Amino acid sequence: MKMGITNPFKDQSLSLTKKLLPWTLYVLPPIAMLCLYFKPISFTPSSATEFPHSRLITITSHSSLPFLSVPPTSPPPKEKEKAYEKPCDYSNGKWVHDKKGPLYNDTTCGTIKYGRNCITHGRSDTGYLYWRWKPRRCNLPRFESPTFLQIIRNKHVAFIGDSMARNQLESLLCMIATASTPNLVYQKGEDNKFSRWHFPSHNASISLYWSPFLVQGVEKSETKPYNELYLDHIDEKWGRDIDQMDLIVLSFGHWFLLSAVYYENDSVLGCHYCPGLNHTEIGFYDVLRKALRTTLNSIIDKRGTKGNGIDVIVTTFTPHHFEGDWDKAGACPKIRPYRNKEKKLEGMDAEMRKVEIEEVENAKAKASEFGRFRLKALDVTKLALLRPDGHPGPYMNPFPFANGVQEHVQNDCVHWCLPGPIDSWNEIFLEMMKMWE
Repeated sequence: MKMGITNPFKDQSLSLTKKLLPWTLYVLPPIAMLCLYFKPISFTPSSATEFPHSRLITITSHSSLPFLSVPPTSPPPKEKEKAYEKPCDYSNGKWVHDKKGPLYNDTTCGTIKYGRNCITHGRSDTGYLYWRWKPRRCNLPRFESPTFLQIIRNKHVAFIGDSMARNQLESLLCMIATASTPNLVYQKGEDNKFSRWHFPSHNASISLYWSPFLVQGVEKSETKPYNELYLDHIDEKWGRDIDQMDLIVLSFGHWFLLSAVYYENDSVLGCHYCPGLNHTEIGFYDVLRKALRTTLNSIIDKRGTKGNGIDVIVTTFTPHHFEGDWDKAGACPKIRPYRNKEKKLEGMDAEMRKVEIEEVENAKAKASEFGRFRLKALDVTKLALLRPDGHPGPYMNPFPFANGVQEHVQNDCVHWCLPGPIDSWNEIFLEMMKMWE
């Protein structure tokens, strides 16, 4: 992709721009993809889809999402497992072949988003389905839907972030559906960016909040080709509902690679890739840090001091695997995982993960004085790095080569096929929850 860049900055800004420009060019393929995925999601038919008229629902007028009436949380029964004596480092391991394959498929799960349904769309190399993540020094059990449902009984779980948060949520819904079908009770916004599912058997709810920056932001448009981020204010589309949440899963990062202007204390702090604007180029690493810090501090301030507390999981950044032009055949052609020594975590991917891990640890230190605030990083960056074979690629659309290889073929080398590697994220997620319980 060719770009004409007019540099308006002075000499000091020019040096920084030259350093940042290679990263900007490096991430252009996934940036180009992010705007192409918002297509309608297919749901399993449910009598609860007429959500606004359901007598079971109490609507909060100021909220992005209405809420089910949930009684006070009661702890689940003790599981018949050995106590966790030492935390497992799930980020250190390798992908091993697994004959059992995934828990679900495209016919048993009705909540797979259009662009992730690789099998239905004609992907024939199904070998990517038969791998499991094996931590180096511990075991990672297969996902147990009844156990997960028991842990979230009478609770509200909220996935907040960008399309990667949605990807993880869709995987989770499919895995839970092996034991209990999720009832869609609410959806709103373009491409149903705000949605909620309910599990009547356990009076549990799982919600999706579209918030690609976590903080307050104005997304780019045809008339304004850059985002605007207000780094000292959380996004109230989810923030106003925080009192009704029991567990929050944050997943974000890719939208910070886009062109943006940043504000702090009602003043312009700087920008990232903003030719033609008289702002200082400051990149996006520190901005990502500020956004996550504002988010975690706000959650602590709003819920950490209250008796019922809240649990928070931060899913770390996941790399893309573009190897060529995003609109050409073969953009992410791998059909097997990388071995550990084949691929090293470095550069932008390592830095994004580092920022997130550090901010989680800083927030833990701040929240240590509160008895009921639990926070942990779901560190999946390396797991994701080693799975170049798990993306939809051209199968984001149905049968892309039915008429032969075309000159232009859309590819998704950012998100994950369902079923696919991202299911392992949720297996680790469940183990973290079991340790907490």
